[in-house]
Amino acid sequence: MGWFFGFKLRAIINDKGEILNLTVTKGNVDDRKPVKQLCEGVYGKLFADKGYIDKKLTDWLAENNDVKLFTKIRKNMKPKPMQAIDKKLLKRRTLIETVFDELKNLCQIEHSRHRSVNGLITNLLGGLIAYCWQPDKPTFKDVYIEKNEKIHSMKIY
Repeated sequence: MGWFFGFKLRAIINDKGEILNLTVTKGNVDDRKPVKQLCEGVYGKLFADKGYIDKKLTDWLAENNDVKLFTKIRKNMKPKPMQAIDKKLLKRRTLIETVFDELKNLCQIEHSRHRSVNGLITNLLGGLIAYCWQPDKPTFKDVYIEKNEKIHSMKIY
């Protein structure tokens, strides 16, 4: 059918649904590659999907950024010991899915017929600004989070 060239929006959000950091990469870039850059200035717990499983990355984030990365495990992996709250939060990764759903559907950033890079960036920035100005963003509900603990989720789109 020819070729396809696309982009991925990668974002880190907090427990209040606010976007903390984001980057846009080519569609063929490995999910784990931009994580170090994305995590600059971020600390606390970071919950991600299985695409981010990497021992070296997890160790680097813990040493350099004070970020503890949590992912689900693959079928062939041994279970990792986790606190009950971390297991509960890992199951609630639906927050980041909800945020990206709102970005795609309400803020209309999913558009495949841009005629120029400027059109792509204009549409993306407009959608992100519209999302940031929303008064009622999706949040974690009914989860006890310690006062000084920072919770973040990461997603690619």
